[in-house]
Amino acid sequence: MSLLTARSFLAEHAPDLKIIELDESTATVALAADAHGVEPGQIAKTLAFKIGEMPLLVVTSGSVRIDNAKIRDVFGGKAKMLDAETVMELTSHPVGGVCPFGLAAELPVYCDISLKRHDEVLPAAGSPESAVRICPMRLAELVGAQWVDVCSPDDAP
Repeated sequence: MSLLTARSFLAEHAPDLKIIELDESTATVALAADAHGVEPGQIAKTLAFKIGEMPLLVVTSGSVRIDNAKIRDVFGGKAKMLDAETVMELTSHPVGGVCPFGLAAELPVYCDISLKRHDEVLPAAGSPESAVRICPMRLAELVGAQWVDVCSPDDAP
């Protein structure tokens, strides 16, 4: 179902984007970067959090980590990762294939500024074996995301 909801969303809002489907899993940044022949930073990972009672998605570069102090400052509370069952319920996508396309619930989506370092990024497309190639600015526009700075730099410990 999740690949179908992403496919439906993209067909309606960005019919020029083609979903890339592979035979192997791209559920981790390393696997995805290898499979697509790109740098890990070009993999756009979509993370699902709850801050207080508010669930939200943050799309970041694959080479950075969430900075807890920054996320607390930006969102006004401690971020807690959502469990796999809740992620599936809210997004319709399994962990490893979570993306901001074709969501089951209306969720706020945020894009971290780390994505802007790349001309093209590859977020998943609803399954651990799928992705799309897209410019980060278009990604944010397509899903109505706000830009935030919630990650540590690539070289941070």
